[in-house]
Amino acid sequence: MADDPTAPTNDPAPQTPHPQHRRTVLRVILVTQVVLALLTGVGVSFAYHQLNGNIEALPAIPDEVERPDKVEVEGPKQPINILVMGDDSRVGAGNKIDREAGAGGSDTTILLHISADRQDAYGVSLPRDALVDRPECLLPDGEKVPGEKLAMFSDAYKLGGPLCTVQMVERLTDIRIDHQVVVDFNGFKDMVDAVKGVEVCIPKDVDDDKHNIHFDAGTQTLTGRQALNYVRERYVLSLTGDIGRMKRQQAFIASMINKVVSGRTLSRPDRVFKFLDAATESLQLDEELANLPALVDLAMDLRSTGLDDIKFVTVPFAEYEPDPNRLVWTEQAEDLWKRIRHDRPLGRAFSGDSLSADEPVGTPSGSASPDGGSTPEAAEERAEARRQAGLCT
Repeated sequence: MADDPTAPTNDPAPQTPHPQHRRTVLRVILVTQVVLALLTGVGVSFAYHQLNGNIEALPAIPDEVERPDKVEVEGPKQPINILVMGDDSRVGAGNKIDREAGAGGSDTTILLHISADRQDAYGVSLPRDALVDRPECLLPDGEKVPGEKLAMFSDAYKLGGPLCTVQMVERLTDIRIDHQVVVDFNGFKDMVDAVKGVEVCIPKDVDDDKHNIHFDAGTQTLTGRQALNYVRERYVLSLTGDIGRMKRQQAFIASMINKVVSGRTLSRPDRVFKFLDAATESLQLDEELANLPALVDLAMDLRSTGLDDIKFVTVPFAEYEPDPNRLVWTEQAEDLWKRIRHDRPLGRAFSGDSLSADEPVGTPSGSASPDGGSTPEAAEERAEARRQAGLCT
């Protein structure tokens, strides 16, 4: 006799998969399908050679340079530290975005740490206006760029390019940089357009006639040039100037990551290809990373990293007393570098005001995290920091 579907059963109720687990599994399936389609489908030769041919390799750090030792951790994999630098020189096609000449320095610098188990990733923004003791730098041709006490952080890039910035960051933090990435303005715009825009929340109208930057208040999707204006704006939205702008850059990158790894992008092979084409054409990478197989391996390696595990913070800083327009790193920064060196999570001290990629408009992860504190005073402090940065609360 057939089983009666209405009869009672003693079988345990099926377990509902955790939402984060379902989302991670779905992303793995989608990423795998896209990569296979890209590398084995029709036009594979054209796609592979076009993407691989786009990539420009950066010169290697000379062997004579004394570098920090890599701190080994237990397990089959090791943590990865990537220094991401934005070039503001306005040199190259599509980079003359305004009447400004650009200082030739690094507009944005983020130290990205990826944990050995690939369960956590956090980016640390390094303010360009911070005063640091810049060490001597050695270039590939043997030229030496002299060091300087209390120099602007961005001067290292202006004087010696990404290699000098990497050498400076390694000396200041005692962290071994595994990879370096440089992106220019035009590349940023192209990547945003490739995913059909990125969602942001703007708390008030922006009318900056001097720099021709205008926005209406509210949640909206910004395309390439709009997005570039948004992350560069520092006169209307940011009460704290470059510091607020840096916070909005973190929120934008978090939202962009959300868009890239979402079904809205991964389920569209055409968008994936456009994004990869824009990224490979505009990014400069170190020699080890400057090839398509290496980038695919890195992307697949991160498939288990959840969006709520990707966070952005800023190095602890304070005003430089003789000049309030300049900053200095505080003693607390050393604790952050120690965490990175030994592959430890951010912890309560740093995660409270972090921005997470699990919210498309950059909601602070600390607002829902016990690590960030749950007191009304802590919540109001985070909200005030967002207001000063020009973010919605």
